[in-house]
Parts: sequence; C-alpha cells; structure tokens
Amino acid sequence: MAYLRTIHPCLAIIALLFLLSSIGAHNDGFSVKLIRRNSSHDSYKPSTIQSPVSAYDCEYLMELSIGTPPIKIYAEADTGSDLVWFQCIPCTKCYKQQNPMFDPRSSSSYTNITCGTESCNKLDSSLCSTDQKTCNYTYSYADNSITQGVLAQETLTLTSTTGEPVAFQGIIFGCGHNNSGFNDREMGLIGLGRGPLSLISQIGSSLGAGGNMFSQCLVPFNTDPSITSQMNFGKGSEVLGNGTVSTPLISKDGTGYFATLLGISVEDINLPFSNGSSLGTITKGNILIDSGTTITYLPEEFYHRLIEQVRNKVALEPFRIDGYELCYQTPTNLNGPTLTIHFEGGDVLLTPAQMFIPVQDDNFCFAVFDTNEEYVTYGNYAQSNYLIGFDLERQVVSFKATDCTKF
Repeated sequence: MAYLRTIHPCLAIIALLFLLSSIGAHNDGFSVKLIRRNSSHDSYKPSTIQSPVSAYDCEYLMELSIGTPPIKIYAEADTGSDLVWFQCIPCTKCYKQQNPMFDPRSSSSYTNITCGTESCNKLDSSLCSTDQKTCNYTYSYADNSITQGVLAQETLTLTSTTGEPVAFQGIIFGCGHNNSGFNDREMGLIGLGRGPLSLISQIGSSLGAGGNMFSQCLVPFNTDPSITSQMNFGKGSEVLGNGTVSTPLISKDGTGYFATLLGISVEDINLPFSNGSSLGTITKGNILIDSGTTITYLPEEFYHRLIEQVRNKVALEPFRIDGYELCYQTPTNLNGPTLTIHFEGGDVLLTPAQMFIPVQDDNFCFAVFDTNEEYVTYGNYAQSNYLIGFDLERQVVSFKATDCTKF
C-alpha cells in the first residue's frame, strides 16, 4: 500500500490468534502440540500466529488490542508498507472512524520515543520536535493518504487459541494525530513489510525459529462474511506440499515484497512481460505483491495487450463502468478465460473468480488497471484462494492453490 493504495467495496477482518506449540522431529516430518500459555510449557516461544479473516470489503483489517488496559483496534493489514500506526487522541486533524480512538493518556504502558534515539532513527521520515524530546513522524502513501504524529512504544495484545491474551511489550508504533485518506472502518494500519518497524520485524524474535516468515490465505471478497480467511506467522506458516511454487524475493527498497513477472498467458496465448521501455529485457523484482492494494496494476502497453486477449476469449458484449475498462453483464462470474501468471520459478493459475470483481449487481469487471508508474502491483484480489507464504530467511514467496474457505 505504500506504493498503490486503492479502496474498493470489499473488507475483511483479521483476528490474530496464536497457536502455542512445541515441534518435535520425526522421520515423517514434524508433530505439533498445543501448549497452554499458563501450562508448565510456557517457556516455549509461540511458533505460529493464525489469523481468521471475514470478507466484506476489499481491505483486510487486523484485530488486536493496544495499551494497558487494552482497547480493541481494527487496522488494515498491509504488506506494502512498514509502519504500524493508529489514530490517537488528541487529534489535530483526523478522519472519522466508527470505533473510539486510542487515548495514550489512559494507558499506563504508553511511552513516547525520545528524539535522536536508535528507535527514532529507524524511520527515515522521523523528525525531532521543537523541544527535542519527542520523535515526530510523517508517513505518506502513493494515493496521497498520510499519517502524522509521534513515534511511541506500547503493548500490543493478541489472543491465543486457548483464549489467553498474549502481550508484546515495547512495540514501536505511530500515534497519529493528523491523518487523512482512510475510511471510517480503519483505525490505523499494520505494516507487514520488510523494514525494521513492521509488525513481522518487531515480533519475529519472540516467535523463535521461523519467526521471519508468515503466510496468508484470503477468501474471495464475495464469500459469506461468517467464513474466515487466515494469516499465519512463525514456523507453522511455511507453504509446503504438492502444487507449491516458489519465486525469489528481490530486495529493492527495504520495504516491499518484489518478485519477477515474466509474462501472463490468456489460455494458450502467452504474452511476455514488457514495460514499454525494457526492449524485451526482464528487470528483476518488477512486481510488488501487496495485500493493501485491491487491483493488479500493469504497464500500459502490456495491459492493453492483455485485455485485448481477454476480450477475444469472452463471447459477451464488453462495456466500461466506474473506471473499469473491461466489464461484462452476467448473473454469475464468467466461465473463462483462465490466466497463468508466469513468475520466475513457477506459474500461478487464476480463474475468473480471481480476476473479475463484482462491481454492481450482475456486473463483473476485470480487476486489472494500467499504470505509468515504474513499479507494478499484484493486488489482493488476485491473491484470493491461494496460500501465499513470505519467507524472509530463504528470500522466497510461495504460492499454493487452496480453498481458503476450508483452510
């Protein structure tokens, strides 16, 4: 989302649940025991976090609590940015939100970060306050949404699968006092990128071996809201087994999860990737995998070649609506075509349900836009019904076709 942030009518709620486990090696792999936090095994580090997700809108909101005593927070989960931040009282200029804002004055565990400290310097956009005491920040996104406030440390509390609260102390976050460009369901944003202030970077060491990996399995947006998706952190989040394909992660900006797109096939028609200026060469790390962006964005010339082939494969009459260039009227989603995303190292097959988004009643539109930006984005709509794992130790992202409604 730090690169392309779009808001469309779809929302999902992620409640982080820790699976406290010990892992014992066997000839046939690993066995997992569920350990109660208050049992005699509580010296074990939690090795996996599971996150159920309910799908209503095109964003994924993580449920957690902040402060002492804890108050509930719903914030957008975003693999395209690093900063964890929430709206805070007092608010100089804030957008309206449905739930009460966090008031740091009511929390006994809240601490402002001092200017000039190592913690303050972890964020490039941090600034010293006029009194040189507090660490101010400004963090903006490509769609001109912005958050401004002070960096602080606070306790974030998540819920274990046993129902016991699991608290992470001293989490660095932005207490936002001037925020705009977000909707009223979002109380902030959970950065899941590769930078030092992202949630995965801050809690990874607490999860022991495998702490630097996580995975997600997102249900389609039009799924019954009572059916949840899931996000996992830690060793148990590995994506393994038949049908798994992996592609290298390319480090470009220290934040995003970039992979290399070689091309896209529409049924039997293969379209090699180009960005209009590469003259047939493929640049490593040319696509960002971003859970905070709904739509997939492709270079203009390549995009038009793609939709031409898609249009040729659909017998229905196409039309434009609400900014979408390729739409069809049909009571249910299209029967075809299927698209194959050719990543370096493996192919990902997408059905119409992962490429055509319901915009209005009986209208389904191609969830791909063109862009003139130097980077392109693999949006979360195309990520549904895939178990996708990010392994920062091996520097790979893995895909496995999965019915996420049953995961």
